[in-house]
Amino acid sequence: QVQLVESGGGLVQPGGSLRLSCAASGTIFTIYTMGWYRQAPLNQRDLVATITDGGTTKYADSVKGRFTISRDTAKNTVYLQMNNLKPEDTNVYYCYRHQGTSYRQMTDYWGQGTQVTVSS
Repeated sequence: QVQLVESGGGLVQPGGSLRLSCAASGTIFTIYTMGWYRQAPLNQRDLVATITDGGTTKYADSVKGRFTISRDTAKNTVYLQMNNLKPEDTNVYYCYRHQGTSYRQMTDYWGQGTQVTVSS
């Protein structure tokens, strides 16, 4: 099992910045993708940004140029630096880890979610 603990959400004004953190603990495997999704009420959960064990990153078009995902491999932690935040970025942000011992045996894990509110 893997536990994902998120931190860093909160209320920020439009144009402001926040940094989310997600630390993974438990049974950690080195084949993984880790990142962030977000979900507004009654909506589906959408990809925000991910990073693979090889360092490849992927971003939603709506956040490119504003958000940056990074990681600290030694701490099993990923970060999401969010700049120039907009009201439409308001959502619950969920940390995600997809890992396994091989690409044929992967398991998904989710954090509890952290609220990000962008409002003046």
